[in-house]
Amino acid sequence: MVLGLTRIRRGIAGALKTRPGVFASVAAVVLALSVLLPPLVLSIFRKPADYFAFNAWLPQLPAYVMRPDVSIQQKLGFIPHLALFWFTADDPMAGVDWGFAVTVGDLLRFLILGALLGLYFALLLYCRDRADGIPSWRLAQGGGASGAVASLLGISTGGCTVMGCGAPIIPVVGLAFAGLSSGTLALLAGLSVVATAIVIVLVTLGILYLAWAAGAPARNA
Repeated sequence: MVLGLTRIRRGIAGALKTRPGVFASVAAVVLALSVLLPPLVLSIFRKPADYFAFNAWLPQLPAYVMRPDVSIQQKLGFIPHLALFWFTADDPMAGVDWGFAVTVGDLLRFLILGALLGLYFALLLYCRDRADGIPSWRLAQGGGASGAVASLLGISTGGCTVMGCGAPIIPVVGLAFAGLSSGTLALLAGLSVVATAIVIVLVTLGILYLAWAAGAPARNA
């Protein structure tokens, strides 16, 4: 067990050392798509976004975290749902045609998924570089293949907030074309939580597989 963990840690360290650009660029792309794709879809198919703002309350967050009269349970219940910034499109009749907000919890999820996918692709290329004579497609079998599939699912199913309903990106696409009922949005939001968890598990398994392969001595890689 200890030897296996050491081998995995050695593989991850080697991939990050030799492919830092791959890790950083993939993580940045995933983060950018997670934040920008929903308002872009809604701007194209519903109405162009005409307002963007950061939460004006954010400068008070450090003071809130340090308040002794607020319990840790209250802070943990409040902070993950705190909106950091949002996009909206006004409607003269309804007030707001659509809105998209990113909360603290959303941002953490985007960062985690971006880091996992960045590490996965860095490991994949690192294994390819070390495995002379082994076709690169063989390196993506097993856990690696699940990570490749999850990279697409993660971008399209990761949860985010639309008009405060917690709907994922898939309902954003649905809203863009026809609109969905609140019940359907709630159902898809629940499915999004499960799908996001599955994606993270699959990508993690792919990372462990590739890290274990990358951590082998050079003659066995």
